[in-house]
Amino acid sequence: MEDQQRLNNLVNEINVYRQQAELIQQQIELIQASIAEVDALFATLEDIEGKESVEAFVPVGAGSFVKGELKNTDEIIISIGAGLAVKKDADGAREILTGQKEELKDSLDKMLANLQQTTDIVGNLQAQAEQIAAAAQGNMTQRMG
Repeated sequence: MEDQQRLNNLVNEINVYRQQAELIQQQIELIQASIAEVDALFATLEDIEGKESVEAFVPVGAGSFVKGELKNTDEIIISIGAGLAVKKDADGAREILTGQKEELKDSLDKMLANLQQTTDIVGNLQAQAEQIAAAAQGNMTQRMG
């Protein structure tokens, strides 16, 4: 019966770590989406730089857009976090974006390491659970024999 309790505890622990791994995976996906957004902004800056005006679709809310013209494309208002934004030229914006992308990559690396660690723990716990289950199965076979 002691083995059954240990097995139940291991199964519960495995489930907790699997849920944790799912949450980490969701965080990884969010970070990857943020990196993709930064990359898209880099590309947009390349496309508009040096142009007096650019035709674009401007979001007006509820997933709707109006065709408009962007003027003065050498000034960019860029988010620096915590709800704050600053006005920068293209080079200044790129500098901020480069820093943001590096921070995102660092976060991604940490999340990937956390995911690997959690996955390793699950593997170890599963191996322990399988050993207990196999030993219990062996004991039952001996008793029946």
